Amino acid sequence: MTSPGSTPRPLLTRRSLLKMSALGAAGLALYSGEFARHEIEVVHRDIYLDRLPPAFEGVHIVQLSDIHLDEFTEPYFLRRVLARVNELRPDYIFLTGDYVTAGVGRKRIGEHAAWQCGGMLRELTCTQRYASLGNHDHGVGDDLVTEALASNGTPVLRNAFLPIERNGARIWLAGLADPLEGKSDPERAVPASIRNQPSEPVILLCHAPDYVDRLLKHPAAQSIDLMLSGHTHGGQVRLPLVGALALPHMGRKYVQGAFQFGRMQMYVNRGIGAVGVPFRLNCPPEITSFVLHAGPHPQPAALQG
Repeated sequence: MTSPGSTPRPLLTRRSLLKMSALGAAGLALYSGEFARHEIEVVHRDIYLDRLPPAFEGVHIVQLSDIHLDEFTEPYFLRRVLARVNELRPDYIFLTGDYVTAGVGRKRIGEHAAWQCGGMLRELTCTQRYASLGNHDHGVGDDLVTEALASNGTPVLRNAFLPIERNGARIWLAGLADPLEGKSDPERAVPASIRNQPSEPVILLCHAPDYVDRLLKHPAAQSIDLMLSGHTHGGQVRLPLVGALALPHMGRKYVQGAFQFGRMQMYVNRGIGAVGVPFRLNCPPEITSFVLHAGPHPQPAALQG
């Protein structure tokens, strides 16, 4: 209550507004750094492939991407992710790059993290797991990261392919070297000998999703049924009405979710880890669970961002 003739004090002063803003920012940082960054989302999707042989009907695939162990992805959190994957009981696990984080002065740390990550992936009960590499893996060392994974039971496909066989039928799994370093070679990853084979679809592991625009100009693209990517982290920090605050090179057009390019489908996984800052907001870590079905997709996949 004020006396006659006195000036009312403002209910919200500049100092109190700044204090409230600081408290709000601190609370948001705490939430995005300690809670949202560790909230695992399992995304379930049915994938329809025209050429899928009957032996692969209902096959269950899990995709993991962008683990970035030991920069901001703590070993205890990766163990939580791996335990969740084991609960899903997939037939196959495909990993699409960036198991470590590269950076100035981080090479030795990254090398240690690569071996640690490779060893931890042995905790996956599914032994049919395959990997491609990402740009951070290249920064630490393609050969070293490949050895760390392969010697622990996770073969790495670098411009290479292999058959996955089931009850006398097969599909082809191909993997590209990281596109950001300019070493991707579709001719080697998807050679003419495996293209457009009846009842033998091709699944491609390719870290950077925006590479698809170049890939579509290559003859190999016509035989690729499904491309799995990561790299973008889904934007990592996404604000309402604004969207992703920052996106990496070759991950700015196709940011997250499903995309359709004629027969080829692409899925971009948001990844597990974080880079740059230890925050995630409106963009939780993702485990993607796919079930394969024969036949055309019921509807064209909508572009997501």
